[in-house]
Amino acid sequence: MGQDRNEDPAALFGQGAVPEPPTAPWAPARTPDGQPDVQGVWRPVDGGTQSLERAMSSGEYFDELATGVRKDYPSRIIDSEDGHIPYQSWAAALQQELEAVYENPTRPEHIDTQTRCLGPGVPRLYYFPRFRILQPAGSVVFVWDQYHSFRVIPLDGRPHVSPRIKLWSGDGRGRWEGNTLVVDTTNLNAKSRLDVIGDFFSDQAHILERFIFIDGTTMHYEATITDPTVFTRPWTMQVVQRREPDEEFWEYACHEGEHDAARTSSQFIDSDVGDR
Repeated sequence: MGQDRNEDPAALFGQGAVPEPPTAPWAPARTPDGQPDVQGVWRPVDGGTQSLERAMSSGEYFDELATGVRKDYPSRIIDSEDGHIPYQSWAAALQQELEAVYENPTRPEHIDTQTRCLGPGVPRLYYFPRFRILQPAGSVVFVWDQYHSFRVIPLDGRPHVSPRIKLWSGDGRGRWEGNTLVVDTTNLNAKSRLDVIGDFFSDQAHILERFIFIDGTTMHYEATITDPTVFTRPWTMQVVQRREPDEEFWEYACHEGEHDAARTSSQFIDSDVGDR
């Protein structure tokens, strides 16, 4: 009998059909200590820290206010169908309160930490405009032009610092799994926010970060946040990163002594934009 044209090709593998060859993983150059060499300047494809559930910049948010046209922006949350952060009820109410007052603050805590020129923290730094990766022996170093922020991630298996020590960007310990850098981050002080509108976690949060290098120009940053005091379950966000031309960073000093936070916030209209 002749072959049925509608027959499933998968059923023909034992009859001489040849499956597609697997895609070979990216084979990067190596640093002297054997790390995948991913050094250089990286930038989020969709930058901006206005919101997690609608990944937009402050400039795009102000455009919405000016035009009255609400656009569809994707959520950074990748492990829920609705794209929402799984807050406990009390935490959802607090976040809504912060979002309602951030445009017309009456107390310092109403003003986003970014506008007050405080450290953005982790994971928020990774949806900032750009950062540089350096790889001295035994560690991975991240450097941002904004806020003079940096992280040094040791790869030697050393333990975390004492839980009594709380830090803006936490205490990160890294390891390589193939072309993925896995960073276990603890000891967060929770003084920073996740975005402008007030999404937050507590100082009990534990973040597992994965820097997944797809090829020489593409990296997926994923952060899974576990904090049973605030959320109903662990949840994961993703920010796609693209390699940029390697150039010198300009010095960035936030608002350089300006005390008017309301006027200062306009600085982020342009500086907080990605490559959308």
